[in-house]
Amino acid sequence: MNPISNGTSQEALMNTPFTPPTRAYVEHVAVRVKDIHWHIRFFYEVLGMDVREIDGPIEDPRQYWTLGGMQLMACPDFEAPPSNDAGWLAHLGVMVDDLEAALQAAQPWGVKTLPQGRNWLQLPDGLAVELIQAAPGTVAQALSINPRVQ
Repeated sequence: MNPISNGTSQEALMNTPFTPPTRAYVEHVAVRVKDIHWHIRFFYEVLGMDVREIDGPIEDPRQYWTLGGMQLMACPDFEAPPSNDAGWLAHLGVMVDDLEAALQAAQPWGVKTLPQGRNWLQLPDGLAVELIQAAPGTVAQALSINPRVQ
C-alpha cells in the first residue's frame, strides 16, 4: 500500500524503514508530435540530442528516439491540447534493475497490463508506463549522477 495515500506524513514516511523491490529511472519520454521532422531538427540543433533509433524509413519516420531520452511519435493529425490539458505524453519509459520485482510490486496498485506486453502498465489515472530491464549496474550508475552539479 502506498503510505502517502493513507495519510502518513512526509516526515514519518522519511523515517520509516522501507526497501523498495527495485530501483529505477526514466529512460525516455514519448511525445506525440504533428511535425516529426521539425522536432528532430529542434532537439538536434538546439540541444544536441542525436539519433539513437528510428522506426520506419529515415525520410518518413513513424518514431524517432534521441540520445538523451526523447521519443518522438509522428502523429500528423495531432492537435495539441491547451497547455493545462493532457495529450502530449504518450508513455514513460522506465529502466529498472529488476523487472520481475517491479512487475510483482505493481500488482497490488491496481494497474492494468497493456496489449504491448506484460511490461507495459496503465496506471489508474491512465498514464502508461513501459518498464524496461536495465543491464546490471546501469540503474545505480544513472542514479549516481547529480544533474545539479556544475
